Amino acid sequence: MKSNHFQLGRRSFIKTSGLAVAGLGLPATLLSQSASPQLGLQADKTTPQQLPHLKGDADYIVVGGGMAGTCSAITAARAGLKVVLIQDRPVLGGNASSEVRLWVLGATSHMGNNNRWAREGGVLDEIMVENMYRNKEGNTVFFDALLLEKVWAEPNITLLLNTAVYEIEMKSPTQIKKIIAFNSQNSTHYEFSAPYFLDASGDGIIGFLAGAAFRVGAEKGDEFGEKFILPDDYGKLLGHSMYFYSKDVGHPVKYVAPAFALKDIPSKIPRYKDIHRDSSGCQLWWLEWGDDLDRVYDSEKIKEELWRVVYGVWDYIKNSGKFKDVDNLTLEWVGTVPGKRESRRFEGDYILKQQDVIGQTPFEDGIAHGGWSIDLHPAKGVYSTYAGNIAYHSKGVYTIPYRCIYSRNISNLFIGGRLTSVSHVAFGSTRVIATGTLCAQAAAVAAAICLKNNLQPSEVYAKGYIGELQNRLIQSGQFIPGLKLTSQDLISSAKITSDSTFELSELPEDGTWRVLKRGSAILLPFTAGKIPQFTFPVKAEENTTVQVDLFTAKRYGNYTPDECLATKEYPVSAGESVLKVDFKQSLKKEQYGFVIFHKNEKVSIAQTNIRLSGVLSLFHSWTQKQNDGYGIEEVPFYVPERRPGGKNFAMKVTPAIKSFALSQLNSGVFRSANGTANAWVAPLTTQTAQVKCEWKQAQEIRKIVLWFDSDFDHAMESSLWGHPENVMPFCVQQYKILNDVGQPIYEVSDNHQSRNEIQLEKPVRTSALTVQLTRPGENVPIALFGIQAFSI
Repeated sequence: MKSNHFQLGRRSFIKTSGLAVAGLGLPATLLSQSASPQLGLQADKTTPQQLPHLKGDADYIVVGGGMAGTCSAITAARAGLKVVLIQDRPVLGGNASSEVRLWVLGATSHMGNNNRWAREGGVLDEIMVENMYRNKEGNTVFFDALLLEKVWAEPNITLLLNTAVYEIEMKSPTQIKKIIAFNSQNSTHYEFSAPYFLDASGDGIIGFLAGAAFRVGAEKGDEFGEKFILPDDYGKLLGHSMYFYSKDVGHPVKYVAPAFALKDIPSKIPRYKDIHRDSSGCQLWWLEWGDDLDRVYDSEKIKEELWRVVYGVWDYIKNSGKFKDVDNLTLEWVGTVPGKRESRRFEGDYILKQQDVIGQTPFEDGIAHGGWSIDLHPAKGVYSTYAGNIAYHSKGVYTIPYRCIYSRNISNLFIGGRLTSVSHVAFGSTRVIATGTLCAQAAAVAAAICLKNNLQPSEVYAKGYIGELQNRLIQSGQFIPGLKLTSQDLISSAKITSDSTFELSELPEDGTWRVLKRGSAILLPFTAGKIPQFTFPVKAEENTTVQVDLFTAKRYGNYTPDECLATKEYPVSAGESVLKVDFKQSLKKEQYGFVIFHKNEKVSIAQTNIRLSGVLSLFHSWTQKQNDGYGIEEVPFYVPERRPGGKNFAMKVTPAIKSFALSQLNSGVFRSANGTANAWVAPLTTQTAQVKCEWKQAQEIRKIVLWFDSDFDHAMESSLWGHPENVMPFCVQQYKILNDVGQPIYEVSDNHQSRNEIQLEKPVRTSALTVQLTRPGENVPIALFGIQAFSI
């Protein structure tokens, strides 16, 4: 029987009489005969032809190559699963790709909320940090290439771009057997079977075809007891958006609007005053529309209307005479794919609701965190007389339970991205890219546990595998509020020493001053016991007084100052002086506290150029008012400034704060979170420090993991925004690892990642490991969140 060998992505296939089956490891030399006809051959025009129809199997099929699907596929592949990643667009990234150009964001928002050190972890963090290193300006074309590089680097992934799933086959009424897809670029049909599937397609194509229970639109308030229920004329669904980029080309450029462009912008768009000469990209998030149209089947109609808006807005900028210096501007890019916000939401065994977001409900099966505001938009979008959005924040990050990421009635279907099991109100928060990606990463690890133990997704929770899932997620870098890593490694039994440890007794002045134009605070990790005394250098224009408060968060682990422990008012003399603050308060356990200076524009505080892991200056930006009708709490927002701003306050602390000890390396939390800094820090003046781990008997070590500070408070927007550095200033870039006789076994000179997993070429047998770390910058001390060693 005649057969042809061909290769698809990283996997080889065999095509036999129109049937292809997956086969791993076939050499590339067999590609000379492919599924395509040879050049020079001509088909009989009277004979019907058939398109290639290729079949294969996998462990885990991911449908949707946005950020959620991409990161889930990589996570699963690294866990040893054979993965097929199917994306219906020519690039990966979904709304974050160069086709739409939305920035990747999640719990950090734009650093405008109280969610400190809340950037998402795991594979997503690896990608975001790498993008920052290569592409801090936010070019989405470069971001496309990075995602492709990451996927192509995984031999366990077969990637199918430009491939749309249009049919499925069921093994039973409640179990998916295979997906059937078509690639419009190579005219090829694909069939893939697998025991587990992830729907991260945005509109939920495989969940819909399989009959998975889903919801569309807003629920009534009495269904879940939610209060953030908006009027009927607000609409029940968020809309799509379309962006554009402009460019100054240095010479006049004429613009003649197409006939379909929207005319008379001021009378058609109520928010026309928000249109500016330099408006660009996702700053134009409010160019949104959907009205009462179906967000799936009417998506093309919505896109066409948004094109009318975009070209009309550009005509208004260029030709209305309302804007200066526009002659040399040209329209460089307009989206061809709308950025979708909402369509279907699939039901799991739990539906997250408003009270879980605002009240930060703890879940025993927590697998991810969220922190974006509950951010709802009017369905009429750009044409609405309502504001572009109504948003309310919780006081901190909230937990997403595992029961939200699998279908309640299709037994082998995981759900990720914006499809997760949430109410419409909760969806206002969970819908953002980074949050949905965390859920998809958790699905990948759960799929690996299912495959190993012959489980269905729901059984991970029902049969007690949640602890294993949580540990594996934390080990991969994913943060879960309130949890720590409980699994053991070789370092757990080692004696850990260092040559010295930082104690916060002083942050020296650098000669600059900060005027108290608004409430200003220093966020500090306190140990249990008496709050130390502080001395702050101050400068006043005249004799006055300064009010200083000590706050903590009512909810342990939050960073909202809503529990006042003490208020002091001190006289300040004109000129320079020192302000001594003694709150005479004690804490029962270690936790973060806020030393807050009230607004007084006649007073300035000295600043320092020292920046520390786990310490931040914060500034009052606004206060969310309590709204009992909507079930919303009052929240005062104290937020950081982006570098090079946001300097810490100069101060002396007596006695010194001792929150940066070696014991932090055993906390099982690899960022500042859960009430503590979780970082060992070397003294300010130390150029090279070392941490030594010793055992009574020699250990065989195959893998080492080091955890560094890549500033999880920095939002790292992936497009448009731009950033001051390509490597976070707290991150150790140079280090060596030595064995028990001082021989280097590993060395790095250009690290910028949060998590370094070192797989040694050969096992090392040693009774000690010493990690030598070089200071990352002149004004930033060495910091380390964790060190681990494994024998397997």
